[in-house]
Amino acid sequence: MAPPTRKPSKVKPAGFPTRDQIMDFIATSDTPAGKREIARAFGLKGQEKIALKALLKDMADEGLIDIGPARAFHKMGGVPKVTVLRIVDVDGNQLLGVPDKWEGEGIPPPRLRIVERGKRSALTVGDRILARTEEAGNGWIAHPMKKLAKGSDLMLGVIEAKEGGKLWLRPVDKRIRNATPISDAGDAKPGDLVLAEASGRPPRISARITDILGDPFAPKSFSLIAIHKHGIPFVFPDATEEEAVRVASLPLHEDKREDLRHLPIVAIDPVDARDFDDAVWAAPDEDPANPGGFRAIVAIADVSYYVRPGGSLDREARKRGNSVYFPDRVVPMLPHQLSSDMCSLRAEEDRAAMACHLVIDAKGKVTSWRFTRAVIRVAANIPYEQAQAAIDGEVENPLLDTALRPLWACWALLAKARDARSPLDLDLPERRVVLDENGRIVSVAVRERLDAHRLIEDYMIAANVAAAKALEAKKAPVMYRIHEPPGREKLVALKEYLKTFDMEFALGQVIQPSTFNRLIAKLGDNEARPQIMEQILRTQTQAYYGPQNAGHFGLALGSYAHFTSPIRRYSDLLVHRALVGAYGLELPAPKDKAIPERSSLSGEDMANMGRVGELISQHERRAMEAERETIDRYVAAFLATRVGEVVECRITGVQNFGFFATVEGLGGDGLVPVSTLGAERFFFDEAGKALEGMSSGDRYTVGQHLPLRLVEADPINGALRFEIPEGANHLPVRGDRLRGKPLQRRGRPSNIRHIGSARGKHRKK
Repeated sequence: MAPPTRKPSKVKPAGFPTRDQIMDFIATSDTPAGKREIARAFGLKGQEKIALKALLKDMADEGLIDIGPARAFHKMGGVPKVTVLRIVDVDGNQLLGVPDKWEGEGIPPPRLRIVERGKRSALTVGDRILARTEEAGNGWIAHPMKKLAKGSDLMLGVIEAKEGGKLWLRPVDKRIRNATPISDAGDAKPGDLVLAEASGRPPRISARITDILGDPFAPKSFSLIAIHKHGIPFVFPDATEEEAVRVASLPLHEDKREDLRHLPIVAIDPVDARDFDDAVWAAPDEDPANPGGFRAIVAIADVSYYVRPGGSLDREARKRGNSVYFPDRVVPMLPHQLSSDMCSLRAEEDRAAMACHLVIDAKGKVTSWRFTRAVIRVAANIPYEQAQAAIDGEVENPLLDTALRPLWACWALLAKARDARSPLDLDLPERRVVLDENGRIVSVAVRERLDAHRLIEDYMIAANVAAAKALEAKKAPVMYRIHEPPGREKLVALKEYLKTFDMEFALGQVIQPSTFNRLIAKLGDNEARPQIMEQILRTQTQAYYGPQNAGHFGLALGSYAHFTSPIRRYSDLLVHRALVGAYGLELPAPKDKAIPERSSLSGEDMANMGRVGELISQHERRAMEAERETIDRYVAAFLATRVGEVVECRITGVQNFGFFATVEGLGGDGLVPVSTLGAERFFFDEAGKALEGMSSGDRYTVGQHLPLRLVEADPINGALRFEIPEGANHLPVRGDRLRGKPLQRRGRPSNIRHIGSARGKHRKK
């Protein structure tokens, strides 16, 4: 119901503007229109300004106008000329935003099209911007002026009660150390996980609770924290779910697909896999022109058949960019109707697939390839461990001779070719969290690395390369997976780091993956191997998606695209669509007119490859950070019962304020503050990544193994804290060990900084 109209406060002077005139001025003004601007425009002075103030209040009470930033007025149901927007969606190449704060009660917020000019600012869903807005036709457009701190006014935390009953919000982000006083808790109570809005200005910031998320220690809450913190979309709109139901009933068109149901194709995946989007088959090549060679098929779920350009499924998939995998749940890119059912290659069920046919010669080189739309029936879904055990003769498997042994024989050739090109070989451990049926932690362990894992990886890499080259051959658009060589700055840092181990690294050489592999090979089984491998990893650039090929440095490949996981990666879906269009693989249009006709790349897809590449690269980084943080929370929860115990650790990072260590075999980083290391002063060796005692010469350096006492394990933010146990015999021989021999203590480098003693006076020299 509209608010009652206020009685006019004063009689309006002659020539005073009417309501309509004021509305027209606000709507057409090129600059924010406040009371001062309106008065100046109509030449109002003295008592007229007082009358204008009253009229504007009347108009606001009547719901005609509202006031926004800088005390500027705008038409109710519209937006201010300059305002803060939150980006909520992508429509093709167009970002869509809504007002960050919307006061239009009962009126849905308008969706503004974000118009970017010049160099792309890599804005993405969830970002907040200050923008200049204008009406255009029947809608609104916005011109970004400034990117604002993401979520700067939204906090995620747990309510705590302190002395006197005062409520505080403890943040879930371990980078934020201070709690925030709560001004309005609503129905929330101590212990609740909540979302809150920040109000006020530093240092008088307070929090108003807006949403209660529940018990932070309940099953699935750790992933829920990450989902809300990073703004990961996890609920599909009704229109998307309805479209998923409709497309799931599309006919397979078996008569127009290559029929591969007679082949013993198998899917080899993790034992806890949530979806199955790839399957493989291999057999010796009977062509006499390819002696000792093999034929292979990598069959991938034909997601492009179901998720078509322009539909609701497509828009939501692009908004997510990828699925996000947590120990307790998966946030899928596609609704479960597709990701866990029609697009999941389950055994003994007919499924639509995109088949990559490969011919491999005796040296492991892929000599030819072709792509077809096919119908397959997977013979079995086999966990990695079971496939490996069957090959090793530890268990029986009915598909051993017909499927597994040929796959391993063909892989021996692919592995030979991989070794010849020498991709970057960093075999770093991956943590796996095992939960019971109630969602409680059973164990946290490092995933075992088997030949079965490497086999599947090499088949997938071969198919990805074939997809990129097949599209290049047709001069079709390609969404490349790009990994550029390391930059000089990082190589210089690596050189300085290796110098502390008496290892030389020439900067003038042509840097290739094999350059780093040779460094690792020199280490053998030396205890320095893990930390040097980690430092080499930090030297690498971050991979990303884009339509301009720059090669894949880590894999030592000139052309590479992601083709093998369209269920969970939007990049792969675009590659599938490109293949459909380039090779004439379009199938009959659906009879259901609510489903888009084409399954190949649309003109909009092709025009927007660069923008979409930027977006899905950002979404990938968002997912990786959310997954890593959730694992850290589970590790902290697992260790919470062991607070006070001494655990075996390894130093993973050193800073001037202390060093970080991880629990052997579990993971999770915890801090040992320099103030707890003893009474002597310490120096920070930046190049050697070490803290060195000023008088004793004792060094705490990256990679060092030592026992530490666990002082704190906070599951809410995933933070650990350690201290040196009293009387522990943990200090290394002076200097680091390499090749089994203690190095001579070197003079203190010039880049070592004096950081003070345990009493906390951290001075820099």
